[in-house]
Amino acid sequence: MAGYKKNKAEKVAPAASEPAGAYGTRPAFRHFVIKDEYALVKKARSGVKTEVFYSLANAIKMPEKTLASVINLSPRTISNYKEQEKYLDPTYSEHLLKLINLYSFGEEVFGSLEELTLWMNRPFWNSEEKPIDLITTSGGVDLVYEEIEKLAQGYPL
Repeated sequence: MAGYKKNKAEKVAPAASEPAGAYGTRPAFRHFVIKDEYALVKKARSGVKTEVFYSLANAIKMPEKTLASVINLSPRTISNYKEQEKYLDPTYSEHLLKLINLYSFGEEVFGSLEELTLWMNRPFWNSEEKPIDLITTSGGVDLVYEEIEKLAQGYPL
């Protein structure tokens, strides 16, 4: 009987399902992935809770000050939003949602957030710029996403 010990009628936790067992638990920010561009813009226009910001920061192990800087928001402002239970403005919400999509997709392609982070911190395009340097704008996030798509399709960078 699955979920039960044979010698006792004592219930035990069932084993993890195949995907969870094989790939580990999914980061909390994955709940906020929005693949459809229209739905993403619509959600951004209505605003995103600050919890989403903190969830992403924790999952990707990026200091909150750094992530706030990436979305062009001061750490104090994000803290105030959290205390006041305010939603992020549409511009910040869109940027954050695009970052979530980027990190989610990157995790799929690279196999882990750690490998993605390593790649994000390496220079590319025969320059000193790193992908992490480009994600401070919404367009930069799109550009890095496209580069990851190329990698996933087998194109060298």
